[in-house]
Amino acid sequence: MKNLIIIGARGFGREYHNGLKLRDDYGKDFIIKGFLDDKKDVLDGFENYAPILNSVEDYLIEPEDVFVCALGDSFYRRKYVNMIKEKGGTFFSIISSKSIIHPNAQIGEGVMISAFCNISSNTVIGDFTTIQPYCNIGHDAVIGDFCSLESYSFMGGFSRIGDNVTLHTRATILPHVKIGDNSIVGAGSVVLRNVKSNITVFGVPAKKISF
Repeated sequence: MKNLIIIGARGFGREYHNGLKLRDDYGKDFIIKGFLDDKKDVLDGFENYAPILNSVEDYLIEPEDVFVCALGDSFYRRKYVNMIKEKGGTFFSIISSKSIIHPNAQIGEGVMISAFCNISSNTVIGDFTTIQPYCNIGHDAVIGDFCSLESYSFMGGFSRIGDNVTLHTRATILPHVKIGDNSIVGAGSVVLRNVKSNITVFGVPAKKISF
């Protein structure tokens, strides 16, 4: 049996902790060993959670350990995933049995797919991407590494997003549209045209915004 360790004990980590304990294979294939977080008191006031074991920096990996990374920010997700991989750690993909995953979809390492998602034919999902509940990914869509798709995001057929892209709640990417690396699509936006790398777009239709 594997000992699953969750990187990050904040809201996202607590959410995944509870979801994991509802899985049919919990207690059979794996148990939750605890969290890695540099804030030792972050779970104070919360009940029924596994303990914080250590920080990522100081944790010593044991033979039956496997990891998931529950950090919403792509930059920090990449940072701490790489830190664990450099120590020889391996990562677990979490795919809800309540989602529809077409059999020829390609799903990378350390991916987290929540309940009630539809991942359609010939979709490609890169490593360490998180997909929150009720997302719909059309056929032949491509999602890069370390992306974050918030609830109710939609990607049409043959659409493509690069690495480190965030789609906020209810973002809609029309078919064949491409989003460059490190870009952000604001909540409720509808993207009609290709988006360059390293920018934020928002609105209907989505347009570049600056802060």
